[in-house]
Amino acid sequence: MQLSRQQALESVAFLKAHLKRVPEVGILTGTGLGDCVASMELQVSLAYEAIPHFPVSTVASHKGELLMGRLQGRQALVLQGRFHLYEGYTPAQVTFPIRVLQELGVKTLIVSNAAGGLNPGFDAGDIMIIKDHINLTGANPLSGPNEDAWGPRFPDMSAAYDQGLVGLASAAGADAGIRTRTGVYVGLQGPALETPAEVRYLRLAGADAVGFSTVQEVIAGVHANMRVLGLSTITNVHDQERPAPATVKEIIEKAQAAAPQLNMLIDGVIAAIE
Repeated sequence: MQLSRQQALESVAFLKAHLKRVPEVGILTGTGLGDCVASMELQVSLAYEAIPHFPVSTVASHKGELLMGRLQGRQALVLQGRFHLYEGYTPAQVTFPIRVLQELGVKTLIVSNAAGGLNPGFDAGDIMIIKDHINLTGANPLSGPNEDAWGPRFPDMSAAYDQGLVGLASAAGADAGIRTRTGVYVGLQGPALETPAEVRYLRLAGADAVGFSTVQEVIAGVHANMRVLGLSTITNVHDQERPAPATVKEIIEKAQAAAPQLNMLIDGVIAAIE
C-alpha cells in the first residue's frame, strides 16, 4: 500500500488541531522502550487509531500512542510504538509517521530499538549509538515514484546518522555515567530470530547489533533531510560458539529495564542540541 503526501497532510491537519506548538524533535520508541521518555511534560496524548491514515501497532509492548509535550525545554513529539515489515505493513506504511513528522516541520529525529548484540564485546543492557546501518530487509521506502516535495530521487546515505548527534549522545552518556557503545546496526525483515549461521554471517558483514526495525524510518528521515540519531538497547548478546535460545518476553523485559538509562541519554542529547 502506497500512502500519499495528501494523506500525510490530512494527518497533519488533524494533529495541528490538537497540538499546542510545532514540535522541534521527533522520537520513535522501540520494543519495550515506551517509557524512555518518562521525563516528558505531557500535553497531549492520542491513540494511533484516532489519527487519519495512521497504521495501528500490533506488537506487544508497542503502545500505539502519539505524545506531545516538553522535553528539556524543547517541544517534542513521541511515537510510542512503530510498525514493522513482518506485521505485513509496506515500507510506505512503516515510514508514514516519519512523513507526518516531516510535514509538521520536525528537523531532528531520534529512533530507538531493542536489538540483539552481535559484537562479543557487548553486554546485555548496553546502549549502542548507531553509527551506520546495513539494510538486509529486502525493502526500501523510496521504491516507486519519488515524491519530490519529500526529498530527492537518490538521497545520499554516506552520513545517514548525524555525527554531531552521535557526539552529543556519547557525551550525554559520559555525563550521566552510562556506558555507551558505538556500532553498526543491521536490519532484517523478521519475525524469526537469527540462526547461528546467520549470526556468523552478519558479524562477518560488519554488524554489531541486529533487529527488525529502524532502517526504513532512517532512510525516510534522511530523504526528508532530517538529522537522525539511532540508539539500540542491547537486550541479549549472541554467542557464536554456544548459541542460546531467546524469547520475546526476555527481550522486552531487558529493554524495559534499560528504558530509564535511555531516557537520561535522550534528555542529555535534547538539552545539548543547539
